[in-house]
Amino acid sequence: MAAGNDGWVGMGHDWTDVADIRRRLDGGAGPEWWRGRRPLHRAAVAGSPEVVAELAGRVEDVDATENGVTALWEAVVDRKPDNARALAAAGADPWRPSLGGWSPGRLGLAGPTPDLFPVPEGECLTDAERAVVQEARRLTAALGTFYYYGLGMACVAGIDAVEAMRRRQTAPVADDVIDVLLEDPCGYDAEESLRIVGVTSVPGGCVVTQPWGYAPQMPGVLTRLSTGTLCYGLYANTKSGSQGSIARHGTIEGADLHPGGGPIEGDTTAEVLASYLYQYNAVVYACAFAGLRPADRRAVVGPPDAWVELPRRDYWSR
Repeated sequence: MAAGNDGWVGMGHDWTDVADIRRRLDGGAGPEWWRGRRPLHRAAVAGSPEVVAELAGRVEDVDATENGVTALWEAVVDRKPDNARALAAAGADPWRPSLGGWSPGRLGLAGPTPDLFPVPEGECLTDAERAVVQEARRLTAALGTFYYYGLGMACVAGIDAVEAMRRRQTAPVADDVIDVLLEDPCGYDAEESLRIVGVTSVPGGCVVTQPWGYAPQMPGVLTRLSTGTLCYGLYANTKSGSQGSIARHGTIEGADLHPGGGPIEGDTTAEVLASYLYQYNAVVYACAFAGLRPADRRAVVGPPDAWVELPRRDYWSR
């Protein structure tokens, strides 16, 4: 038997059965690798504390990294406190620096279980970080949980709905047209429906939204909206997941981003914190990135302050 390969045959995404994992390991499955990945990292997010403890006792280094992070980091980021505690009990270091200079322990202070590990003297969040955490909790609660796939939106800092409409040179849409469109968006002419968006003022700026399409995130829309300010565009693609874009002062600074996807290598200190706080919630991430502070989710799900029609032009050009 090829250790590390054959023993894992048939292993899927469920890493909760400690008896099965122990049998595989005793039968020759290598504790270091599974399908090119580390079993301990998989168990940290998809396993039970018992499986985590079993694997942690067999690996050479409980703090070995995959994609730049340890299994303990994965457990903290994925909100698996019991798995995180099992790793720490096995010797994993909660205060080892990782992405953006954060350690798993310090990042955990910003999460739902800040008492996850004993905190050494001097380890704490800054006042600015605590303010970010507080706003994240408020904003997440204000928008709540709802299905948003298929939605396109642009979060624009510092301007209200009236100014957004002026920049886009929009025209108002008649109520009877909107009624027909909202009743059956898929039955409406696709090219025409992409030109219709909702606009709503919120504290900190405004939201341009389209429940049925990607128009608010098109480069030509974002660049005009972001003149002299910042704009975050989002399209929650039903096939490929959430896609984000950043426009600043009329220029696209980032595209094909993955809001709500969690921290990744190369993220700054602030980006790691934001990605952790808004993981799996791309809409709230987009609002927070632009500094918007809506009191509820009306700006996203409607009804908006106004339904307007974009002028005919090429919006894929920047």
